Amino acid sequence: MPRRTSQSLEQWVPRTRLGKMILEGRITSIEEVFTGGIRIKEPQIVDALLPDIQEEVININLVQKQTDAGEKSRFKAIVAVGNRDGYIGLGSGKASQVRTAIEKAAADARLNLVPVRRGCGSWECGCGRPHSVPFLTEGKCGGVRIVIVPGPRGLGLVASEVAKVILNLAGIKDCWTRSYGSTRTVPSFAYAVFDALKNTYSLITPMDWGR
Repeated sequence: MPRRTSQSLEQWVPRTRLGKMILEGRITSIEEVFTGGIRIKEPQIVDALLPDIQEEVININLVQKQTDAGEKSRFKAIVAVGNRDGYIGLGSGKASQVRTAIEKAAADARLNLVPVRRGCGSWECGCGRPHSVPFLTEGKCGGVRIVIVPGPRGLGLVASEVAKVILNLAGIKDCWTRSYGSTRTVPSFAYAVFDALKNTYSLITPMDWGR
């Protein structure tokens, strides 16, 4: 899917210190943001530092709410963003129009961007290239749990379609997955996959950012 931005970078007026530093050229890479422990509060920051960012709509649901004025319907979208090279984000958005919900979710996904540690954790391979996860990692959301197991080069992604989309955007090319619980609940399943990838973050050292 082509990139969408709620506001073009040419018209962007930074509201945060980080945004101003990027616009002034004092920060030029996404790695500097994460190594500095700075929180991303503007989606345009990701667009500026990761110009090759891509997004995919994971799920769209119609949400109905009973109010005093009657039944109110809104759309809820789940969108994943990534550069297919070690960065992934997942977000949600609600609106009365599908397109607006997708745009809100895409912006939220950029604010939730995290680095993913990649490697060759499979004993069957040992090539040393960052094509899989470096170790078994697990994620949870609601009643869903997923385990991502390192795979050898050439295996591909042994996963559901939703998991494949997220793993591809993160730059994971080979792995096995095992899922438990209500896996048909797409939002919970997507966030469980995101949580598993985010958990590789806890063991990253500054030298590993961006791998």
